[in-house]
Order: sequence, then C-alpha cells, then structure tokens
Amino acid sequence: MKSRKSFYEQSGGTYTQVGDVLLPNLVIDEAEKKSIGKYGRMRKRYLKEHHPVLYSELLLAGKLYAHLLEIDEACEERIDLLTRQMTKQEGVTEALKATDQMEWVRGMNSIRNRAEESVLNDLVYC
Repeated sequence: MKSRKSFYEQSGGTYTQVGDVLLPNLVIDEAEKKSIGKYGRMRKRYLKEHHPVLYSELLLAGKLYAHLLEIDEACEERIDLLTRQMTKQEGVTEALKATDQMEWVRGMNSIRNRAEESVLNDLVYC
C-alpha cells in the first residue's frame, strides 16, 4: 500500500520519531527570535479587531510576524525623530532640565505624547 505524504512533508518538512510519535522538526527563523514591542502588539490587536481578513492573510502567508516587527521598528524610529525635532523647536533642552526640571518633564511628556499620537494614527491604526 502506498503511503500518503502530509502537506508538511510535501513542503519539505521532516519528522523525528520519539517513541511511537512522529514530531515535526520545526526551526525558528532567526528574525522571529526578536520580540515584538508595544507598537507591533498594538498593530496586531488592531488588525484582529478591525481587519480580520488582512490579519488572516498575513498569518497564513507567514508574513504577520515580519509585518508587526516592521511596524514596531518604524514607530520607534519615527517617534525618536519627531521627539528630537520637537524638542529643538520648542526649546526643551538640557539647559532647561538643569534650571527647571519640572518644566522640562512637562515639555518632554507633552512632546512624547504628541509624537506617539501622530505615529499611531499614521502607522498603527491605518
């Protein structure tokens, strides 16, 4: 009798026998060892809730992790860039930090919140 190959085997997958059970030999991609941060997790939740078809397509194609990692890194970079630009424009400097720490903290919190809001609208919730 001819044995049928599973989809996993047809795709090049192999098994290791452990006792009476065949376990698939799974390898974690190097890129997937990097953890997804805050913005990648927010994007994932948004896709699941508001764009389930796109979420499923990315998941089934094996592209979801890369997409979330890309969004997370882009958000971090953009927030850093916007924060640097706004601190320069608004005069929230190290000199202000040395003279009036509370004003510096207020300014930095305001800048960070505005930068994050902008990035969330442009990259995460679109």
